Amino acid sequence: MGCGTKEPKITQLCLAAIQRLMSHEVVSEAAAGNIINMLWQLMENSLEELKLLQTVLVLLTTNTVVHDEALSKAIVLCFRLHFTKDNITNNTAAATVRQVVTVVFERVVAEDERYKDTIDQPVAVQGNSNRRSVSTLKPCAKDAYMLFQDLCQLVNADAPYWLVGMTEMTRTFGLELLESVLNDFPQVFLQHQEFSFLLKERVCPLVIKLFSPNIKFRQGSSTSSSPAPVEKPYFPICMRLLRVVSVLIKQFYSLLVTECEIFLSLLVKFLDADKPQWLRAVAVESIHRLCVQPQLLRSFCQSYDMKQHSTKVFRDIVNALGSFIQSLFLVPSTGNTSATPSQTGSNASGNTGSAQTNPGVLGMGGGATVLPAFEYRGTWIPILNVTVQGSAKATYLEMLDKVEPPTIPEGYAMSVAFHCLLDLVRGITTMIEGELGEAETVSQTTAETTSLPAQSSEHQDLQSISDQSEQEQVSRAVWEEMVNACWCGLLAALSLLLDASTDEAATENILKAELTMAALCGRLGLVTSRDAFITAICKGSLPPHYALTVLNSTTAALSSKSYSIQGQNVQMISPSSESHQQVVAVGQPLALQPQGTVMLTSKNIQCMRTLLNLAHCHGAVLGTSWQLVLATLQHLVWILGLKPGVGGALKPGRAVEGPSTVLTTAVMTDLPVISNILSRLFESSQYLDDVSLHHLINALCSLSLEAMDMAYGNNKEPSLFAVAKLLETGLVNMHRIEILWRPLTGHLLEVCQHPNSRMREWGAEALTSLIKAGLTFSHDPPLSQNQRLQLLLLNPLKELSSISHPDIRIKQLECVLQILQSQGDSLGPGWPLVLGVMGAIRSDQGESLIRTAFQCLQLVVTDFLPTMPCTCLQIVVEVAGSFGLHNQELNISLTSIGLLWNISDYFFQRGEIIEKELNKEEAVLQKQAEEKGVMLNRPFHPAPPFDCLWLCLYAKLGELCVDPRPAVRKSAGQTLFSTIGAHGTLLQHSTWHTVIWKVLFHLLDRVRESSTTADKEKIESGGGNILIHHSRDTAEKQWAETWVLTLAGVARIFNTRRYLLQPLGDFSQAWDVLLDHIQSAALSKNNEVSLAALKSFQEILQIVSPVRDSEKPDTPPAINVSVPVVVGTTTATSLGRSFMRTDSIGERIGRYNGSEPPVITDEIEDLNLWWAAWSSWYRIGSESTRPPITCDKLTFIPSQPFLTALIQIFPALYQHIKTGFSMDDLQKLGVILHGAVSVPISSDASPFILPSYTEAVLTSLQEAVLTALDVLQKAICVGSESMQIMYPAIFDQLLAFVEFSCKPPQYGQLETKHIANAKYNQIQLFAPVS
Repeated sequence: MGCGTKEPKITQLCLAAIQRLMSHEVVSEAAAGNIINMLWQLMENSLEELKLLQTVLVLLTTNTVVHDEALSKAIVLCFRLHFTKDNITNNTAAATVRQVVTVVFERVVAEDERYKDTIDQPVAVQGNSNRRSVSTLKPCAKDAYMLFQDLCQLVNADAPYWLVGMTEMTRTFGLELLESVLNDFPQVFLQHQEFSFLLKERVCPLVIKLFSPNIKFRQGSSTSSSPAPVEKPYFPICMRLLRVVSVLIKQFYSLLVTECEIFLSLLVKFLDADKPQWLRAVAVESIHRLCVQPQLLRSFCQSYDMKQHSTKVFRDIVNALGSFIQSLFLVPSTGNTSATPSQTGSNASGNTGSAQTNPGVLGMGGGATVLPAFEYRGTWIPILNVTVQGSAKATYLEMLDKVEPPTIPEGYAMSVAFHCLLDLVRGITTMIEGELGEAETVSQTTAETTSLPAQSSEHQDLQSISDQSEQEQVSRAVWEEMVNACWCGLLAALSLLLDASTDEAATENILKAELTMAALCGRLGLVTSRDAFITAICKGSLPPHYALTVLNSTTAALSSKSYSIQGQNVQMISPSSESHQQVVAVGQPLALQPQGTVMLTSKNIQCMRTLLNLAHCHGAVLGTSWQLVLATLQHLVWILGLKPGVGGALKPGRAVEGPSTVLTTAVMTDLPVISNILSRLFESSQYLDDVSLHHLINALCSLSLEAMDMAYGNNKEPSLFAVAKLLETGLVNMHRIEILWRPLTGHLLEVCQHPNSRMREWGAEALTSLIKAGLTFSHDPPLSQNQRLQLLLLNPLKELSSISHPDIRIKQLECVLQILQSQGDSLGPGWPLVLGVMGAIRSDQGESLIRTAFQCLQLVVTDFLPTMPCTCLQIVVEVAGSFGLHNQELNISLTSIGLLWNISDYFFQRGEIIEKELNKEEAVLQKQAEEKGVMLNRPFHPAPPFDCLWLCLYAKLGELCVDPRPAVRKSAGQTLFSTIGAHGTLLQHSTWHTVIWKVLFHLLDRVRESSTTADKEKIESGGGNILIHHSRDTAEKQWAETWVLTLAGVARIFNTRRYLLQPLGDFSQAWDVLLDHIQSAALSKNNEVSLAALKSFQEILQIVSPVRDSEKPDTPPAINVSVPVVVGTTTATSLGRSFMRTDSIGERIGRYNGSEPPVITDEIEDLNLWWAAWSSWYRIGSESTRPPITCDKLTFIPSQPFLTALIQIFPALYQHIKTGFSMDDLQKLGVILHGAVSVPISSDASPFILPSYTEAVLTSLQEAVLTALDVLQKAICVGSESMQIMYPAIFDQLLAFVEFSCKPPQYGQLETKHIANAKYNQIQLFAPVS
């Protein structure tokens, strides 16, 4: 009633009272209706408008008594007050309306909360049901439904159904209300089908209808051409529509899949170049809102891009952003209403108000500051700081108070688009990487659980695992589709921006985006896109138009990729690379033909660091694109002049040839950092998995092959990047060296064969460093237990032996020396390889190589024989022998013979141990051979292994005994016979057979052959200033010495080891062969040899067997003794036993053969031996004393000492054959004695042999002849009757000698001078004897 008075004062009081009542909740439903009617009247009378609004608000917010018709009336009342003339009232009413609308929807939420436990089955709503069929809704929901429906009606300029009494309404206000409801109460629309229905049926068609002017509008098209005038886009509505669309997409995407497809396609269209600038700006802001929601983007991809006949929405969005950025560079911004930039100064960015002539530089008095900007082909676009990373803070979508389209500052749209791209990349990669990580951990844990034995729940587990894998496949498909959809557009845009960027921070962001995309593609195994992003970074690192084939081929493949938006192909503009960047380095390109210099800018260096970062952090996913990365790094390293140092690390090197590298101080400080990162990059390869590591190694190898090709045929400095990095990678991956050793060393061995010495040197350096590191690394299990690995590591060292370059071989041998010094004790099964390396050195490879190799061998012999397996001792012998045969350096040959003596000494000292070990090894080999069904094949086979070792040693020395150099022959001969003499007793009895036939006789044959064919030419000097004695001045004379030495040595062995040789079954054949050798030596036309042969003959005929000093008989031995030895009492049988031995060696041999006494051969065999000796003696005698047929100066006449020695042999020989000595034999003897005396004395020897005038003496030869006869005569005296008949023959012989005194004997047709005095003496001396 009080309000009815319409008196201002009273009305105020009454309204206050009513508010008080309402706040105490004492107002009933009916009363509330009355109050609203009363307020309506006040409103119609324009009274207390603000108070009215306040009252309505209190009434509606206190409780829910007002609903249905009353509520609608209250809302209409607020709307009506919004459109009054008074500004304050308008604004207050607007706020109240917003609040009331919120209240209505809040009631729905509260109501749902109250009833959430009593779920009643919702009645299915038919699609074509009447709009007002809301019978199923509860009261509050019903109100909200009616309100929302009418808002849609009002915006659509239709009459409302429920808000009766509305007089006017603006679209802008309606859209704002719609947006706030959709944004604040999404759950209401999602939970109630009726509301969802409204969204689909009312809101979306409305939005699409209101968008139509923007779609049809083309900027700059004249209206006359089109039949109906096109409505111009209206900024306030357009902007609000975009806000509504953002909310719809964000909140109700799942409900409105088809509608969203239309909205998104519209958004993409709004970016077209022919749309107004402000429209493009708000569209880009809207897209930015989507780009910061990766999950939403993922849904787009699943709903559209992955469906067969659907628009590729996600791809279009990205491509549109790309072409939008591109268009900003190509088209000057005509959308600005202001022609001069000075007016835009008040705008969002206050710093564009600079003079257009010099964009980007602000004249601020204190020097110019450069603005961050993009610059491309003359178009300069500043980068504005529009938003914080990861959040889409819009500027123009928030301008709700503006009616006129605002002027967009230059660079704003570009900056937002740039942020869109960055946020898109960041969002997608973070989301997918996160999910990938989860999937990986899940698959790992399931793998672990399945590996545990599951009992009951087995089936269940398997089920869940298969579900998971399916789920993972689905996820993976989505991830791959997302990347496939966006990478082309992203790459095009990012490359362009990278090219245009003049700001370090912007460049950094672009590179980071490219890097994360490359890494993501790598993780998903999408090779093409991965390589494309990596190529982009690589191209950014190198100077513009740099000819690098790897990159160019990749780019060509990419540029052929079509790039489209909504089915329309888009022209991609290629980066121009006219960057306005500070040049920080000038260097030489790595190319075959020397070209000019190239320049690196600070941006190149920035890209390089990104590339290093990529390889360092994401090496595991690079796969085949290691090739791109490393090729680029190699070129950069070359341009910057980094050279490899120890261990493969790159250091700023000395200047190389050519107009060389120029570096600014900026780069100089960076270089150590870059070099450090490069090293760390390869160090981090230890964390790569095996497959990735192989990719890395393969890439390095193929890079290295290219470098090798470039280095062929010229001596330019080669690029050693790849070799150095192979070394570095190998060194850090020692713990799993087996998996990369073969490809790594295989390649380095190729490098070692390269004609370019620098390249080669580094290959060898890398290889030897790796081998040394591999051997010193503490492997698990250690090398001593992992022989296979040890051999694998040493194998390349052996392979180097096939390379002929001496510098490589020196490196190889130095490496061997270092290995011996550090690892010699633990080489174990690696010894054959190491020894093989020393043995592979040939005579023609130069002195220094041979010397180094020999140094290694000396070290082995002096220090390491006890540590190596005994099976390798034979190799040591062979290697030492091979050095003896090297003819480069006599000293080395002689020293190596000394080494062989040391080795034999070692065998002697450790005989038992060596023998045991060799026998064990032999048994193993024997077993293996039997299993394979083959014969065991080794030199001197049937002999036991330890004996074989000795035989190898003897055989080696035997070879050296026939070396072309006399000094070597002499040394080797002495060593051979000393060794057999000193250590021969260690051999098994049966092995002596081999020693005699295969070693000694074989040697004698070769020496005899060489001596008889030796050159008789005089040798002037022995090399240098050495004078040669006349007795050695021809090759023949030098060989004579060897023959003498060898024959004497063999004879001595026959003599001293007779007790060993005689039981050997074929002793008589050996005896014959030896006699044959003695005979041929004795009959050689060399006095020295022939005399020595007889000495050897005497030695083997020695009657007294070698016995101990204490047991020596008083009788002196019958050699070189002219006094006859009377062996009257000795019988033939006792002779046969004269070989029994009692010395320690004899006892030892007895034990050796199982403690049986040595076999005593029967006397017949002995007699046979002596008779064989007699026939040899006879042959020598008859041959040597037979006068020559023709006579000239060169006729060879046997010397007196020779003849004397020959005759002196007879008495001793006769003792053994006298039992069978017949008349025939006596006649043979007579011939020889006669012949010997007949041989004239050569004039140069006469002074020493012939007596002077005053003496009356026989020559020693004559004396020997008489002694021989004397021995015979004495034997006849005591002999049997059959012997007595020889008397006459002996008298005949003596009478013939008597005759010589008057008639000297003739020696063929040789002219001789007679010396009377001598004859007179002879006559004097013969008489008493006869």
